[in-house]
Amino acid sequence: MKKIFILSAFTLIGFTIQAQIKFGVKAGANFTSFGGSDAKIEGLSPKYKVGFAGGGLVNIQLSEMFSLQPELLYSMEGATYKSEGQSVHLKTDYINIPVLAQYNNPSGFYAETGPQVGFLTSAKLSADGNSMDVKEGFKKINFSWGLGAGYKLSNGFGIGARYNLGLTSIADADEGESVNIKTGGFHLGVFYTFGGGN
Repeated sequence: MKKIFILSAFTLIGFTIQAQIKFGVKAGANFTSFGGSDAKIEGLSPKYKVGFAGGGLVNIQLSEMFSLQPELLYSMEGATYKSEGQSVHLKTDYINIPVLAQYNNPSGFYAETGPQVGFLTSAKLSADGNSMDVKEGFKKINFSWGLGAGYKLSNGFGIGARYNLGLTSIADADEGESVNIKTGGFHLGVFYTFGGGN
């Protein structure tokens, strides 16, 4: 058993040394909304809400064309409801941790997909300059799936677009009740990576 552990440790160390690791920062805009059978409020459908998203990333090159990219992002999400000229904004903020498998084409284009877990930090409902805390009505953890593409320049800069599909309901319903509201939307942003040969 001890020999297996030591062999596994040396294998992991060797893999880490051989792998090309890059660190980076990214920032951009979210265009999010709510979906699901219970997303409407008094017959009104949710519209897209614009918010900021940004944070850090680590890109671990597994081979010439494939890499693994975990990220840590602060993400402003939510939805907007409009009726007779009045807008009601529901803003939810998350700390998101996506882990993405990337296919990297030598031309610079890449495609990515993978799961994401989000930790709710705040939820506020606002209208006419007034706001109220509604965090208790939301689950503390949200699961989603990301699918994206972009272009990486040789100097470390790049642009990317991603769609996040909500997998679980974000509403914290009472026991015995089921409320189906899922968050989802697009992210457009820029990033910069350094290290690993850049």
